[in-house]
Amino acid sequence: MKRARLAALVTGLTAATTLTACGVPPSGVIEAGEAARGVPPRSRTAELGTVYLYFLRDGRLIAHARDTTEPGNLEGAVDMLFGGPNHDETAKKVTTELPVVTYGPKVSTESDGTVLVLLPEGVTPLTDPAMLQLACTVSAVGSSLAARSSGGGGAEVKPKPPAGKGGFLTYSGVKVIGDGWTRTRTADSCPDA
Repeated sequence: MKRARLAALVTGLTAATTLTACGVPPSGVIEAGEAARGVPPRSRTAELGTVYLYFLRDGRLIAHARDTTEPGNLEGAVDMLFGGPNHDETAKKVTTELPVVTYGPKVSTESDGTVLVLLPEGVTPLTDPAMLQLACTVSAVGSSLAARSSGGGGAEVKPKPPAGKGGFLTYSGVKVIGDGWTRTRTADSCPDA
């Protein structure tokens, strides 16, 4: 037992001597601010809801329901849309006109209900079908939020395009800002989900 303690002591002294000999000064505790925090884990009991993403099939716009734990999250819905069709949707011959982006677009809302989507550098102007995909998805999230806030509750709320300019949850359209270009689109010609 004494030999083990002696060996540990010698090892510790050797390490300390080596670090000092290399010019590494001893230091105390270094304060570096608040401890790092990761993304909090989602509750296993989080209720799934439905978000409607608009993709293309045979050139026609069509809504696809996706389960999510954040059905009213506008930025999350836009990220999912830019992520393209999932495996099940691809098997149904669903496509997208939206480009693949290296990181998600930044999404914000103006006071008149227009949703601003800021794309990363290098993305070319979106096509008309891509703009309609985006406008209809944004509208679906808005109408879903409006239905929930008015007591609709429930995990699934089928979207319908907003009627006119109105409540704070109604999105009137989308304005996409790219690298040297801007396009706008309303959701007035979106098909029902």
